[in-house]
Amino acid sequence: MRVLVTGGVRSGKSRHAELLLVDRPRVTYVAAGPVYDDADWATRITAHRERRPATWTTLETRDVAGVVASADAPVLVDCLGTWLTGLIDEAHAWEAPSAELAELAAARTAPLVDALAGVRVPVVLVTNEVGLGVVPEHRSARVFRDLLGRINQDVGAACDEVHLVVAGRVLRLGDPIGPAR
Repeated sequence: MRVLVTGGVRSGKSRHAELLLVDRPRVTYVAAGPVYDDADWATRITAHRERRPATWTTLETRDVAGVVASADAPVLVDCLGTWLTGLIDEAHAWEAPSAELAELAAARTAPLVDALAGVRVPVVLVTNEVGLGVVPEHRSARVFRDLLGRINQDVGAACDEVHLVVAGRVLRLGDPIGPAR
């Protein structure tokens, strides 16, 4: 089982992803994003931790492909949007040309897609659904939206199912159109 769970902010996507694996005694929960020194962020992280079973292991890393490739127990990755933010932050690349950012994202996404193809344990990945609203005013937001949209397509094509969560409701999406080009 490889499932990509997508949706907007506060749609219930993380809770849904957790429920897909809640009956598993061992799960590696991958917190793939940056850590912010912010009270609101800390409150959000605490709420996520308190919701998860005590038997789950939390791993803070951006090596999502490595974790998936070596997994011997189910994996939950939350989330690809914060993972992408962390990748761009690490590379100090927010002002880089779009083509350079696309190469950075593709270079990190390809190993994840490969790992998903060979994984033998359940993997659930959470991501943000982007691009349903207005065109962002700032370049960094437009670039982020475009990159995450491509990552979502590539990872979604590598998964058995894609679940869209809106207002706490789940819609299982149909067949993929294939990886983004």
